[in-house]
Amino acid sequence: MGEFEGKVVVVTGGSRGIGKAIGAAFAREGAQVVLAAASADNLAKAAKEMGGKATTVAGDLRQLEACEALFKAVNDKFKRCDILVNNAGATKGGKFFELPDEAFVDGFMLKYFAAVRLTRLFWPLLKEAHGSIVNIIGGAARTPGPDFLIGGSVNSAFANFSKGIAAMGNRDDINVNVIHPGMVETDRVITLFEQFGKAQGKTPAQMREESIVKSGTRRIGQPEDVADLTLFLAGKNARHIQGTAIAVDGGATSGLF
Repeated sequence: MGEFEGKVVVVTGGSRGIGKAIGAAFAREGAQVVLAAASADNLAKAAKEMGGKATTVAGDLRQLEACEALFKAVNDKFKRCDILVNNAGATKGGKFFELPDEAFVDGFMLKYFAAVRLTRLFWPLLKEAHGSIVNIIGGAARTPGPDFLIGGSVNSAFANFSKGIAAMGNRDDINVNVIHPGMVETDRVITLFEQFGKAQGKTPAQMREESIVKSGTRRIGQPEDVADLTLFLAGKNARHIQGTAIAVDGGATSGLF
């Protein structure tokens, strides 16, 4: 029996990439996983790969109504939530002067506001369960760059929110921690290489190779690297780790923090 047997785990952005890997990891440990994302088809595929052990809820989490619908689906079916993983969100990269206002707004709506709303909605259930929140954010929160200003802005705001809400977590016995993934081998990163390449007049393959050389890492990360840490932070051995942000980037982040 796994440590998370019988626990209810909600993972946003759970149909692909890091979110799917996190959901699969919890499912293997016996958890009842709820995957949330925009595409019902992609969610169905992810649930099938997990042996049908996952519940899926499709909706556009940029909208308050979809966040409320996700909470209602979980509360109606399980009456509990032990772990919330806020992973949804894909901000656009590119040259600053070519990015319209709408791109900034969209970045905040899905990654930041969805997490804020879901944290508020699920907090009473997490308090009752003495549960955990793990926010999957990204290294641009700490190391901004001119071709990723939307992501850097959203990520730093999300990280600030996470640190602040952790103080409330101490009061209510809810763990709140952050993971900052570096470059991870997902469809999302391939898209970023395309966007960065367009901004710099290079091919996606060139951007991929340059990212490895520039970071000084041995390889690009895998979704499972992030999933493994998520399980640890949500587990009993991490109960005294609170309000902390941990990079999973192969050492690419420079500086002390």
